[in-house]
Amino acid sequence: MPVSTVSIPVGQWLVSTEGVRWWFDSGSFALDFAVTGALGEPAAPHPTSAASAPERLHAPDDLTEWLRERFPVPVGSARSRDLFDAVSLRDAIVRMARAAAHGEALRGSDVDVVNLYAATPDIPPSLGGGTRQAGRSVHTVPQALATIARDAVDVFSPENAGRLRECDGPDCSMIYLDTSRAATRRWCSMQRCGNRAKVRAHRARKASASGRVTLDQTAA
Repeated sequence: MPVSTVSIPVGQWLVSTEGVRWWFDSGSFALDFAVTGALGEPAAPHPTSAASAPERLHAPDDLTEWLRERFPVPVGSARSRDLFDAVSLRDAIVRMARAAAHGEALRGSDVDVVNLYAATPDIPPSLGGGTRQAGRSVHTVPQALATIARDAVDVFSPENAGRLRECDGPDCSMIYLDTSRAATRRWCSMQRCGNRAKVRAHRARKASASGRVTLDQTAA
């Protein structure tokens, strides 16, 4: 059962290095947030180093824009301290996702970071149709981060053991939560790596068929 108390759509459009726009369903809002950092990039010799992380949150305004695009409720402007906290939480989620996808133990320090933010007030749910404003009309960035952290608590719970996976694409390291009923998802996206696999398989079949024809002709 999700720990987050506000319903947030999961998945986002990304642009590949070739300039192709594609849809990535990470299966989790916390993993969506992790994509703003090192999640999904090619593994480097030291994947947790700052130099290897393709940073997308360069300034508080970048964080504000991302949160406002993704949350279905108004979120206030981020400050420098909020950006520091957001990157700290996100990088912990990235390291946990990579560890879980590779069957490794989660670092206690990363678990502590997620638990710390999850313990703070998040964005509460609300029903429409009322006549009075309950709580804040504009939610704070710390509330948004707490909501992300609570989703991460759910993602890394024992119930999802074995469902955090790395894409099977040979040149892809995107990580997702497999929410399919049979837990048989293999690709970050069928329109990206899944389609590439189909193309490679088709070419392999053609090459094999061509080789058989050549051998038959030689034998004749």
